[in-house]
Parts: sequence; C-alpha cells; structure tokens
Amino acid sequence: MPGHRQYDDYAAHPRRDRMDEQHVSDPYRARGKLPEPTVCPACGAMYHRGRWQWGTVPVGAEEHLCPACVRIRDRLPAGQLTLSGEFFKDHRTEILRLVRSVEVAARAEHPLERIIGINDAGDRTVVTFTDSHLVYRIGKALHAGYHGELDAPYTDEGDLARVSWNR
Repeated sequence: MPGHRQYDDYAAHPRRDRMDEQHVSDPYRARGKLPEPTVCPACGAMYHRGRWQWGTVPVGAEEHLCPACVRIRDRLPAGQLTLSGEFFKDHRTEILRLVRSVEVAARAEHPLERIIGINDAGDRTVVTFTDSHLVYRIGKALHAGYHGELDAPYTDEGDLARVSWNR
C-alpha cells in the first residue's frame, strides 16, 4: 500500500520520540543497580530494594559510597539556597534552625537529602544541598513561615537548583 510503512521498515526508520536508552543527565545517579545489600562506608546508608535507606546492615554487605557522600566529597551540590535581607540578618539563627530542622526530617526518610555546607558570603548566606528536591522544600518552608520573596525556578534535570529567599 503506497504511503504505508511496513513493519520491516521500522528498524531502518525508528521513531525519534522513542527512548531506546535510559537517559541519565545527573552523573551522581547510579547507571545500574548495585549489589544488594550495599552500605555506604561514610554515612552508613544502605542500598536495599533498589534505593538508599537507613536500616540494619547485614554482615558481608558490599561497600560503595552513596551519591550524597560522593557529592559531599566532590563539593558539587545539586541545590543551592541563598538567604538574604535585613530580616534574615536579624533572625539568622532562628532561620537556620528551620533550615536544619527541615533537612533532619527529610534525611530521616531519604538518606540522600542532606546539607553539604552553610557559608556566609558578604551580606548573604549560601546553603548547599546534595539533592535538588530538598532545596525547594526548604525554600517553601521559609516562605510559609516567614513570607518574604522566594525565587525558586525549576531547572532541567541534572542542573544546579538555585533558590533564593529574601526578607
């Protein structure tokens, strides 16, 4: 039939919207499954049932750094939160307590969501994270608790998530 592509033509002309290979743009994401169980020697997180989690590690578990510990070692964050403004300066301790509290709650369930560092940079403070989801969650918590201006644009997967809060 003219204009109708035969099944045999598919191999020579595959559809361009099909994903033949899994595309992973974040170099810190595993490209395959680790042997189970695997433990991170730096933080003690365990890779079990296809994800990193907290738990009792069985004797004889493989050792492999988790993605969060690799990011911390390489000093390459997935998220960055910039805090600034007069209100922030006056309430810095209280606001950083909220940042740490949200991080502790997230880390309890998700071992890969952690703070890398908190650094003062002139009139602002920059907090770096091992996971982009956590920086957005903390930005929303700051805005809900203290209002102010929140700038939290979403980026493509694998890009550094930059969130800023000012008040």
